[in-house]
Amino acid sequence: MEGDGNCQFRALADQLFRSPDYHKHVRKQVVKQLKHFRKMYESHVPMRYRSYVNKMKKSGEWGDHVTLQAAADRFEAKICLVTSFRDTCYIEIRPKDKPPGREIWLSFWSEVHYNSLYAIGGNQRMSPAEHQGKGIGSSDMFFLPETILSCHPCFISSSTLCTFCNLSNRIFLSSHKQRNLTSHLLLFRGECAIREPDSGKERRGLKRDCSVGLRLKLTMRSTIMIKLGLLLCFVSANFVIPSQSAVSSVDLGSEWMKVAVVNLKPGQSPIAVAINEMSKRKSPALVSFNSGTRLLAEEAAGITARYPNKVFSQLRDMIGKSYNDVKGVLDSMYLPFDAVEDSRGAVAFKVDEGQVYSVEELLAMILGYASNLAEVHAKLPVKDAVISVPPYFGQAERRGLIQAAQLAGMNVLTLINEHSGAALQYGIDKDFSNGSRYVIFYDMGSSSTYAALVYYSAYNAKEFGKTVSINQFQVKDVRWNSELGGQNMEMRLVEFFADEFNKQVGNGVDVRKSPKAMAKLKKQVKRTKEILSANIAAPISVESLYDDRDFRSSITREKFEELCGDLWDKSLVPIKEVIKHSGLKVDEISAVELIGGATRVPKLQAKIQELLGRNELDKHLDADEAIVLGAALHAANLSDGIKLNRKLGMIDGSSYGLAVVLDGPDFKDRQSLVPRMKKVPSKTFRSIVLNKDFEVSLEYESNELLPPSISSPVFAQYSVSGLTEASEKYSSRNLSSPIKANLHFSLSRSGVLSLDRADALVEISEWVEVPIKKNLTAETITNSSSSTPETGTDKGAAENTTTSSATENSSEGSNETAGSESNSDVKEPITTKVATEKKLKKRTFRVPLKITEKTAGPGKPLSEESLAEAKRKLEELNKKDAERRRTAESKNNLEGYIYSTKEKLETDEEFEKISTSEERQSFVEKLDEVQDWLYTDGEDATASEFEKRMDSLKTTGDPIFFRYKELSDRPGATKLARKYLTELKQIVEGWEANKPWLPKDRITEVLNDGEKLKSWLDEKEAEQKQTSASSKPAFTSEEVYTKVFKLQDKVTSINKIPKPKPKVEKTKKNETEEPKKAETEEDPKKTEATEEPKTAAEEATSEKDTADTQAHDEL
Repeated sequence: MEGDGNCQFRALADQLFRSPDYHKHVRKQVVKQLKHFRKMYESHVPMRYRSYVNKMKKSGEWGDHVTLQAAADRFEAKICLVTSFRDTCYIEIRPKDKPPGREIWLSFWSEVHYNSLYAIGGNQRMSPAEHQGKGIGSSDMFFLPETILSCHPCFISSSTLCTFCNLSNRIFLSSHKQRNLTSHLLLFRGECAIREPDSGKERRGLKRDCSVGLRLKLTMRSTIMIKLGLLLCFVSANFVIPSQSAVSSVDLGSEWMKVAVVNLKPGQSPIAVAINEMSKRKSPALVSFNSGTRLLAEEAAGITARYPNKVFSQLRDMIGKSYNDVKGVLDSMYLPFDAVEDSRGAVAFKVDEGQVYSVEELLAMILGYASNLAEVHAKLPVKDAVISVPPYFGQAERRGLIQAAQLAGMNVLTLINEHSGAALQYGIDKDFSNGSRYVIFYDMGSSSTYAALVYYSAYNAKEFGKTVSINQFQVKDVRWNSELGGQNMEMRLVEFFADEFNKQVGNGVDVRKSPKAMAKLKKQVKRTKEILSANIAAPISVESLYDDRDFRSSITREKFEELCGDLWDKSLVPIKEVIKHSGLKVDEISAVELIGGATRVPKLQAKIQELLGRNELDKHLDADEAIVLGAALHAANLSDGIKLNRKLGMIDGSSYGLAVVLDGPDFKDRQSLVPRMKKVPSKTFRSIVLNKDFEVSLEYESNELLPPSISSPVFAQYSVSGLTEASEKYSSRNLSSPIKANLHFSLSRSGVLSLDRADALVEISEWVEVPIKKNLTAETITNSSSSTPETGTDKGAAENTTTSSATENSSEGSNETAGSESNSDVKEPITTKVATEKKLKKRTFRVPLKITEKTAGPGKPLSEESLAEAKRKLEELNKKDAERRRTAESKNNLEGYIYSTKEKLETDEEFEKISTSEERQSFVEKLDEVQDWLYTDGEDATASEFEKRMDSLKTTGDPIFFRYKELSDRPGATKLARKYLTELKQIVEGWEANKPWLPKDRITEVLNDGEKLKSWLDEKEAEQKQTSASSKPAFTSEEVYTKVFKLQDKVTSINKIPKPKPKVEKTKKNETEEPKKAETEEDPKKTEATEEPKTAAEEATSEKDTADTQAHDEL
């Protein structure tokens, strides 16, 4: 199909009428369907519905999932869509009103291009008159396009045959040769099966590279069946379920954003990518302000061509950058934003109302949208999240992103490097106990390119007394080019086509001077580039590009590769540097995994294959979703409520070497703090001899390796005070060593370095009194008294010794007396004296020092005041958005009520029975009046006004609809009641036969209630026959159900009455034993004569009777 924006309608026309030229007729019918059934589709349109319909009228406007659904409904066809996506390779769209009369097949390549699919040997061209809704036979064979076969992991080569079976609706794929699997994969509607090649038997369940298909029932008038192939089937074995909780991950890119949710609710996939309101798995990272309304993601993308100056993009790459650097990038990409410089020197943007928003605030809006997607998917609050960042993000970018997430109300568990997320996703379901391996992850995204070398291995550990093998990976190195990505290729095409358009128009016209024209051209160029990845040539068509002039052209893949000639060698530099610095040889690299959308360009893949000397590259990961799914696994591991059963150790490192500079009044010292690729998180400590306040600067270790657009290596500055005061305070004391300042640094899990605390270490020497105990006897006292004058020789000791009052210990005295009797040579201690002696001791004091951050420049974090103001502004915007959604919902409800009510009143004959012609006419006039108001004065009304009009209409309509409902519900209720009354007689008869213990009075009461209900029904039905159907009914179905349920409750309570236990009379022991004793004493011979030995049968019978009696008594 020609890629002119009409490819979806051309493919539909080709399938419906066997001629792509009928696409205008198909578009017209689809627009008519959208116009007449607004209620059905409006909730799925991310803009004002009328504008959407008007847009779809124009030739060249891309069709979407809404137009596909409208086509299915209009033409009563089942649309079978084969896509190039890894986990949604097949989609069915069905009409609901009627069974599909035909079946059509389309293909969808990378969200940009539709084609028409035919069976081999089938008639691909048929006139519209000849077409009879022919479907595809179950025996027809398909060759899928080479583009799909090359990108989709389920399809191996161009010779892969797939059978599409109409009966079971399954896709039969060939053996997974790339994964060395011999099993075949069948994707069924709602389940997955493995077919063994030899036996041909299907074995239900999951296998390593297969997953259960999910049925997603949308609110549209159809059920879309999505077979999710290869979507992390391991998750069900990797998670335990301690509680109902959910965490999310966000892959925030320059252009796109993906959100994954880990949710342990029953009935949901444990880990899944959240879809947006357009049922897409990735959303544009855009925010816009138009006429006082904030638009996000898809809504903002819808107005990009009309208002390019109001749709802000590339926000992730602007955080932490200076105004001058960002302004230069915006000009080179033809982005006409109203950029201003804030007080930090960073860039901010002015919106249409004159309000200024910082980059952090705009990013917070996008992250808030991502958080909302996660909550809608999980159906519960989701606050904990992990956000992925490119490896070249520096300290300012990471801190700014964390602040933006906090403004959005997210609790950031951590930031994770993109390559670490992909590495986690790659290794979670693999076993490395048999051998380690090196893997390179190569990612070319929209604006950057990097290559990371990851080492996978395993180690043994003890768990519950058993030795187990645990896998782990370590990021050895990562290299990047932050200014090379898919956008560079697109800009080459933009410049090429701009020059061509200028030549076609002539007269000195330069289309580059028109922001709207460049926005239109860039939008179409993106589509053209993606088509070139699958075709050797691609057209480009832009209506009214500039000055009402259309632009049509084409380009070959060869010409495209020529325009980007210098980019191919630049794209290989990260891989070369990683291999060079690692010291590895190319053949020691086990795999090179490609991720990122730009890696789909065939020329890039060919250059990488040439560099590595490989015939094929590894594509085990989903290029778009590997990062966000790996980040979701990391979020689950960090969460308190979710844990992974399968363990995989992750060792990531700092992308930059970091250093600290200590600057005092008369010295300056620079020390390495964090070597490059040092494990995160980590803590470090530095000590310096100093007695005055000083400054601390944190900076990048190498000036040759700095984050993009950073001119100064310094990223944080602190002032440490309190040291001078502490030095003066303790200077008069006897210092044993110079005062030291201790600095405690931490490198967080997010890769952010900070100075956590500082203290002064003061060590002094001073004389302290130490207590000394002495035991004194009479002899020692006498000797000491006589020798006192002679002790003057040790004058210092005498002066430093004092005597305190002595105390007598009676218990010790008694013990010692007893001992003296056994040993007369031991001197008896008669007193214990406590003396104190002064000794020189060292004492250490830790004095907390005050840390004041003095970071300046664009990388300075938002202050507390700025954060508070930003939160206030975001809360106001959120309230406005909530009110806007409420208004839209109220308007949709009112409009839908009017359309559906008028249709029923005009077409349903039953309404003529339950209402008079005057009543219907009056109601229709009210409906017309509100409808006219809705499209005139009520176009911009508030939600309250719409709700007021709705209540006014329902005041008239509810009695009519109530009678309409009762017309069908009341006969059913009476029929059920009479049926139950008949069953009640059978129930009572069963009681009398089987449960005679039930109380007669209660049974009589139930029978009387049944008779009363029967009489009431007879009376009310007779009264209803005399009542007009347009009047208030004599009785309602609700009254009948209430009476029947009340009677059922009585019957149930009686039926539950248990059978009473039989009363057993117990004889007294004395009364039984005494007669027996008397009888024995009276005639002992008689007793002997009458007692005969029992036979075995008699004994058994006696024991059985005894057991039966005991069991009966127990019952």
